Amino acid sequence: MSKLMTRHVYTSESVSEGHPDKICDQISDAILDACLAQDPKAHVACETAVGPNLVVNLGEITCRNWEKINPQAIAREVVRDIGYDNPSEGFSYDTFNYLCAIHGQTPDIAMGVNRKRPEDQGAGDQGMMFGYATRATPQLMPAPIVYAHQLLEELTRLRKEKTIEYLRPDSKAQVSVLHENGHAVEITAVVISHQTLDHIPLKRIQKDLTAVAHNVLAGTGLLTNRTEFFINPTGRFVIGGPCGDSGLTGRKIIVDSYGGVGSHGGGAFSGKDPSKVDRSAAYYGRYVAKNIVAAGLADKCEIQVAYAIGVAKPLSINVSTYGTGKIDDEKIVRIIEDGGIFDFRPAMMIKELGLTAPRGWSYRESCNYGHFGREGFPWEKTDKADELREAAGLKSPRERAYYA
Repeated sequence: MSKLMTRHVYTSESVSEGHPDKICDQISDAILDACLAQDPKAHVACETAVGPNLVVNLGEITCRNWEKINPQAIAREVVRDIGYDNPSEGFSYDTFNYLCAIHGQTPDIAMGVNRKRPEDQGAGDQGMMFGYATRATPQLMPAPIVYAHQLLEELTRLRKEKTIEYLRPDSKAQVSVLHENGHAVEITAVVISHQTLDHIPLKRIQKDLTAVAHNVLAGTGLLTNRTEFFINPTGRFVIGGPCGDSGLTGRKIIVDSYGGVGSHGGGAFSGKDPSKVDRSAAYYGRYVAKNIVAAGLADKCEIQVAYAIGVAKPLSINVSTYGTGKIDDEKIVRIIEDGGIFDFRPAMMIKELGLTAPRGWSYRESCNYGHFGREGFPWEKTDKADELREAAGLKSPRERAYYA
């Protein structure tokens, strides 16, 4: 009996670097970058809030040479780089009011993290984190979130180059993709809401941004004459950024990860040093899941890892390949736990990925347009794929060719 065809539409959203929440993520991560440059062992949990003409920093930071770091100057630099440079709009890098309420890390937390032997370093908090990968796109990411990110990256480029001179920094994009039997076959809808200067005719905005969407998505082969485009569907988007809505660090965790596909542990990434497993274990989980898919052990893979605060060894590791595994999920778990290829202890993850001494990348860069699916970050490497194939027993040339 033939299988019935399954059809579903999945939608994911991205937001631009000028979105109020993303302003906060970038300020928090820029402060983290400054702390790690002074002290690779810095403990940072930095939050940012923004509103009309206001930026607030708060949280706990313990950092050698903290006196050399100027959070206010960092915040103004980030806001300037994003493009908020017009005081008449109510939020500008050179006029916003600034408040700082940062204090040192509590000794109760520090005693659980600090250990004499680095390998005994405890997790900075309890909780569970997830990593995910899928063959759906070359980035080994779900298609809807990849396309939403790509739209906003291109619109940001066009704004900053003044190719479309009326665009302002705040924007969102949403892409809906029809899947048949798990494979993307058609983009059914594209939504773009983009802040603009006043007095720009809506028809011009819709024409220009629809053309950008066509250019960005043409290479997917998924646009059809049925694809619907909704550009600034309310009819007006002039008041934006922190004047249109307040912002907080860590409010875009689904944008940051997989667009709602798979699971999310609930912890945000930005503003946290890698001793916080909310960040480091989520990055490492992506690294492991991506290598599993790149090795051909599965077409998609989700990993869950759980920790207790102050304890180095994970409480549990779970793998689900959603029925796409070439070997049993239980065997993949054994390879991860006992194969010597991966090590989920905090100090080992940090060392392997170089998370306290970024080279060629920064945490501030990581928080725009998704933490995953963009090359240049160490958790996106697939350098363990060959080891995984061997550990799984896929050793013959025929098998290697099939699963590569």
